[in-house]
Amino acid sequence: MFFNSLSGRFLMLTAAFIMLAEVFIFVPSVARFREDYLLSRLERAQIASLALLASDDVISPDLERELLGTAGVFNVVLRRTEMRELVLSSPIPSDVYATFDLRAASPLILVRDALAALVRPGNDVIRVIGEPVRDAGLLIEVTMETAPLRRAMIDYGLRVLALSAVISVFTAFLLFLAVRRLMVRPIRRLVGHMTSYAEAPEDTRRIIKPGRGVRELHEAEEALHSMQTQLTGALRQKERLAQLGSAVAKVSHDLRNILTTATLFVNRLEHSADPAVTRAAPKLVRSLSRAINLCETTLAFGKAEEPPPALNRIPLRQLVDDVFETEVLATGEAAKVAFLNDVRPGFCLRADPEQLFRVISNLVRNAREALEATGRDGTVSVGAHDDDMAWYVRISDDGPGLPPKAREHLFTAFQGGVRKGGHGLGLAIAAELVRGHGGRLELGRTDEDGTSFIICLPRDSSAMETAAQ
Repeated sequence: MFFNSLSGRFLMLTAAFIMLAEVFIFVPSVARFREDYLLSRLERAQIASLALLASDDVISPDLERELLGTAGVFNVVLRRTEMRELVLSSPIPSDVYATFDLRAASPLILVRDALAALVRPGNDVIRVIGEPVRDAGLLIEVTMETAPLRRAMIDYGLRVLALSAVISVFTAFLLFLAVRRLMVRPIRRLVGHMTSYAEAPEDTRRIIKPGRGVRELHEAEEALHSMQTQLTGALRQKERLAQLGSAVAKVSHDLRNILTTATLFVNRLEHSADPAVTRAAPKLVRSLSRAINLCETTLAFGKAEEPPPALNRIPLRQLVDDVFETEVLATGEAAKVAFLNDVRPGFCLRADPEQLFRVISNLVRNAREALEATGRDGTVSVGAHDDDMAWYVRISDDGPGLPPKAREHLFTAFQGGVRKGGHGLGLAIAAELVRGHGGRLELGRTDEDGTSFIICLPRDSSAMETAAQ
């Protein structure tokens, strides 16, 4: 299984690429070897011809055969002037197969002729033409066999390939060691940290500490460190939220009963003869109502899931009036916030009336509380329109807008609070209820001129069914 690893595959690829490079080097080197071989035969033939010239063109047949055998040719033609002269000769076993002129051969021609010599079997007779060394004439021409040339080329090629194989294996091994040390080990360290962290993601000691190494691996370790840090923090927060939900579930029932009982007693205080008590009673009722609402909201969010929406045709303007009436009771007579219902009469949509009431109520309450926090007059308005695909409900205010921190986690529970002391549950619950209808809740705009949220509910009921799965 070694060659299925990164190191093994890198070793194989390195060896293969080096061998491929050697092949590209091998072809011109074999062509060069063939040229040198032929030039050496021409030089030997020229030396043999000098022996004849030194003896006044008189040598014995045995000496002539010895000179030609030493040169490895059948005959030698030397042209010193305009006339060609057959200096040495012997019988040629067959016709001349081809003629090769080395005086003007280009590299491509040499490569072509070398490959042709390698792939052509048999023993042919060829004519080779070249220039004599030391300007000893105009040209020299010899005839020779191709079999010795081919054997010499094959022997040279085998030696080159063997040397290339040794070099490729040695180089690949060195690169293998380098890659194993510089890349494979850090990657294994990274994988080991990921495995160790996965066993206990809550343990901060298992978060990787980026080291100093290859830049790309260092960036990967930094990204993993950031992800592990965020995940550990998120898991701790989820654990705390789970513990909080468990604790709230245990005390919510009794706490709600206590607050309800307290509200009944406070309602009786409104009939007190003491003017101070009469003025304080409504404020106390509002405070208790907010406490009960917070308790119920926390419990609702802590449920595993909301019940599927029971879709009915709802006159939206009447539902918005109900929401506004609830908010007017919560603000009291001295309120500075005005409520404007811009939904046209007769506008209807299909939704769960209870869940849609909760969504609009949460958004209107957030808008009202944001305006009250500024201490100035303001208006909260609700409008609606539709098209062939969906209904759109817009909840707007002319308040100060959302702070940047609230925008980052706008629909995240316990993180997206839009006011000081807020819990961020209202928007999280509203977004969840809208998703249950197959729609979406999104921030329309927020700036110094106000904030608006848009509820989009699809007309197609299949979208709601898909969202509920």
